[in-house]
Amino acid sequence: MKKTALLNISLSQLVASLGHGDIVVIGDAGLPVPPGVPMIDLALTPGIPSFVSTLEVLLSEMQVESHVIAEEMLQVLPPASTRIQQLHDQGTLGVRQMVSHARFKELSKSARAIVRTGECQPYSNIALMAGVTF
Repeated sequence: MKKTALLNISLSQLVASLGHGDIVVIGDAGLPVPPGVPMIDLALTPGIPSFVSTLEVLLSEMQVESHVIAEEMLQVLPPASTRIQQLHDQGTLGVRQMVSHARFKELSKSARAIVRTGECQPYSNIALMAGVTF
């Protein structure tokens, strides 16, 4: 049995397979998944699992060099934006890039996977770029 917080087999395999610069997107329940991009669907019901809980568990195993959020997130300020800002301020998320939501959806086409949560707050999405631990 694993000792770390991340128990989901698909997420563990994803993190173990990442190379420097690979992209993982964590999205709300409404984020479209482009054809050909694998989806890890965690959504059970509205709000479960939440975007923040999914992000925090994934960060327990994933080294992040940078992240991308949509500019609209900072206009709408969904509840997750507060935690993202805290993690950014702590340096956990590395360098921030902001793009339009339309550009964010284009970026998601190059993701290794999109993790779908049960989050139902608009613009609760983040693209994480894998870093290295050395």
